[in-house]
Amino acid sequence: MTTTSTMADKRQQYDCFSCGRGFETRAQLRGHVNNGHTECEWVDDDTVDLRDTEYYLSRELSKLEFNGRVLAEATDERNPLFERVKFLSIFTQNMDEFFMKRVGGLEQQRAANITATSPDGRTPDEQWRDVLAKAGPLLNRQAQCYHDQLRPALAEAGIDICEYEELSAKEQEDVNSYFESSVLPTLTPLTIDSAKPFPHISNLSLSLGVLTQQTHESEPTFSRVKIPKNRPRLVQVGETTRYVPLEQVVAANLSFLFPNVDVIEHATFRATRNAEVRRNEEIAEDLVQRAEEVIERRQFATVVRLEITETMSERMLDTLLSHLDVDERAVFRLAPPLDFRDFDQLLNLDRPDLTLDEWTPQPHPRLSHRGHDSGESIFEEIKRDDALVHHPYHSFDGTVQRFLDEAAHDPDVLAIKAAIYRTASDSQIIQRLIDAAKNGKQVAVMVELKARFDEENNLEWAQRLEEEGIHVAYGTIGYKTHTKTTLVVREEDDGVELYSHVSTGNYHSETAKRYEDLGLFTSNRDIGQDLVKLFNYFTGHSLHNEYRDLLIAPGNMRERFVELIQQEAKHAHDGKEARIVAKVNRLEDPGIIRELYRASRAGVNIDLIVRDICRLRPGLAGVSDNITVHSIINRFLEHSRIYYFHDDGADRYFIGSADWMERNLDNRVEAVTPIHDTQIQRRLQHVLDLCLTDNDKSWELHPDGSYSRQTPDDDESIRNAQAIHMREARETHPN
Repeated sequence: MTTTSTMADKRQQYDCFSCGRGFETRAQLRGHVNNGHTECEWVDDDTVDLRDTEYYLSRELSKLEFNGRVLAEATDERNPLFERVKFLSIFTQNMDEFFMKRVGGLEQQRAANITATSPDGRTPDEQWRDVLAKAGPLLNRQAQCYHDQLRPALAEAGIDICEYEELSAKEQEDVNSYFESSVLPTLTPLTIDSAKPFPHISNLSLSLGVLTQQTHESEPTFSRVKIPKNRPRLVQVGETTRYVPLEQVVAANLSFLFPNVDVIEHATFRATRNAEVRRNEEIAEDLVQRAEEVIERRQFATVVRLEITETMSERMLDTLLSHLDVDERAVFRLAPPLDFRDFDQLLNLDRPDLTLDEWTPQPHPRLSHRGHDSGESIFEEIKRDDALVHHPYHSFDGTVQRFLDEAAHDPDVLAIKAAIYRTASDSQIIQRLIDAAKNGKQVAVMVELKARFDEENNLEWAQRLEEEGIHVAYGTIGYKTHTKTTLVVREEDDGVELYSHVSTGNYHSETAKRYEDLGLFTSNRDIGQDLVKLFNYFTGHSLHNEYRDLLIAPGNMRERFVELIQQEAKHAHDGKEARIVAKVNRLEDPGIIRELYRASRAGVNIDLIVRDICRLRPGLAGVSDNITVHSIINRFLEHSRIYYFHDDGADRYFIGSADWMERNLDNRVEAVTPIHDTQIQRRLQHVLDLCLTDNDKSWELHPDGSYSRQTPDDDESIRNAQAIHMREARETHPN
């Protein structure tokens, strides 16, 4: 008896999209790809080692380049003054996070004597040294921006940030009166002596170091005064628009804190602690315990940076160094004031002449509350056609929150499943899920307890959900759940329908006003069934590797992206048009970068829009000639991820939560969805085209890792992608 091979049998062979070579297992194909698939015929020059360190930029230095572009928005005089102040504050926040996360991680590797090199060829110690060498000038540029540009411009606009010494006697009296009544009771001076150990310096807190002396013969004593966070950082002088930094007001009134002694020196300092607190999840009793321990241990982590005012004496600095155990190379002497995070206090002033025109997210042309008010269900609209929402141009309340609100109260809805990575402190999303449970629906929520700096907030929400009887999953051992997805199960006349929302952004109503993100609403059955598998993994911890439509990490995502890139390379080798466009937050995965290099060498035209870190070096002869990299820094944080592959005219589009980073592809749970609707595909192409033609807020990456701002030619008009999106959203307002 003979047998013939069926189509199902043939589908078990795994083919390399570049050379067509078949393999019996995924593991064999993956090994072929990881080894450079040198058998692929379009790789016609094997003399180029694409793993060579010369083809990769430093991740850490690329991050500092990004922070430099953020700071450039503070120095850009084309921006309204308050917008510049906002970016000054954002730069401080970014640098704080960089030291807590990236420098903290390097410190841990140095302490463990790790000498393994990064893709760009640097050891952890070399990276640490290079980072400190570049961070210092950046921090000085920030101080210079404030003193030479922003402070004079604010004064010219009638907002005068003064030194305490610049105040008149009457003004000093007013400020001192405020200090005595509203600040002094909150202060706690802590002095070091034989009975009192060195006080704990909390992360990112602003402090005054004070040296006092009983008599001229006695040794000076060190004390620390913590500047309270619950008092305005900029103290208003009477009813005027003049302000004094709070630390200067405290310094001018130290006699209240240290009576009957001589204050011989005071200086401001600020410590940054490592946020890379790790715990072996396998030995933790549960993920709740782990999250609680991370929150606790982070408060006492090692100091990775010490900022001091430039006048601090060596004697006081030596005291800090010895007790904080910080390397002197991680000390930054800066012109005061330190820490501009709280200077965004000024943005609350009623000065519309100093701000950008306020933006109000517009109703979605199809999913707006107008349809809701007329009695039409949002589910009927989604079932009719897929819908794409683009925040902050489209209202979050009128789309995402409406979706969950209707799901919570619709008697035909059987179940709701949602994955929460970050959400607002007063989240209406969480409240809708609670409402749904109270209305008798099955509700399951995946709450990620490892979302850095949101662990405490997420833990509180998770416990609240459990108290309401909702099934809560706390993440998975070894992976951080980063996907932003919701599934609604609804009983209808023709059977049970699955409604899905797959997004690039968080279920966070506040960041949805400031972050640019995309979300797909669909009743596509394959996508819905893939989400059923994904949510079963969250609650049952049984990982599926086979998905019909979605790209899921861990699972098929890396392999599918590699196949898509290789397919473009094959088209180029065959003389066909080949193009890749990707819009991501970060690009740092060496495997993906190598595939992009190979595709470029095969003739694929590749345009990358990378807001933040980029390890790929564009424009290298014979390697990345066909690759361009752009970065947009604008009023809204570019946060969406879009992937486009021409595929010989098939035009494949994808959106989702994952960047082309190793952590997203291998160490997180991510979801990326294909876009099948041709109208939505055209919309995504429009988004990409606007990014690539922006000549107002766009920067271009050069092979050496530096960036240059794009400006219009003499015969060109200004094209600002975000401004165009806002104008178009107004024009399509359903009213």
